[in-house]
Amino acid sequence: MVSPERVCDIDWSTWQPVERATLLFVVRGAEVLLIHKQRGLGAGKINGPGGRIEPEETPLAAALREVREEVGVVPLEVSERGELSFQFVDGYSIHAVVFRAEGCEGEPCETAEAVPLWAPLGAIPYERMWADDRLWLPLLFAGRRFAGRFVFDGDTMLDHAVEAW
Repeated sequence: MVSPERVCDIDWSTWQPVERATLLFVVRGAEVLLIHKQRGLGAGKINGPGGRIEPEETPLAAALREVREEVGVVPLEVSERGELSFQFVDGYSIHAVVFRAEGCEGEPCETAEAVPLWAPLGAIPYERMWADDRLWLPLLFAGRRFAGRFVFDGDTMLDHAVEAW
């Protein structure tokens, strides 16, 4: 693939990601559980807990495992809300299934992977997150389903397309 710079440069009907992953956002009242990522893709940024789907693992099983590993809680009332496809100009690509939970069991704790933080839904720290998050997270918080496609050059978002229903 020649380095795409726009979403329309990609034939999404045949696109295959290098990796498959999950994100799971635990909403508790008027706040959401976020993490300050300590390592891996997006290290140093704020995001939701999540990570790679292991072979033979379902996206839901991966999301639940990742939240337990990263912040030590068990999400409750989990529902799939959307999917995100990312193509980086360096050739890396990732497809993420996004989940929402209505609360959790346990109190989040810091691990080698993440420092947990509860953020008010009205004060999400978008300036410390990936650029695409501000486009679809409000949809997740509003209870809508969504799909997004994004082209990135490193940390810089070059183009995007987001649909919601």
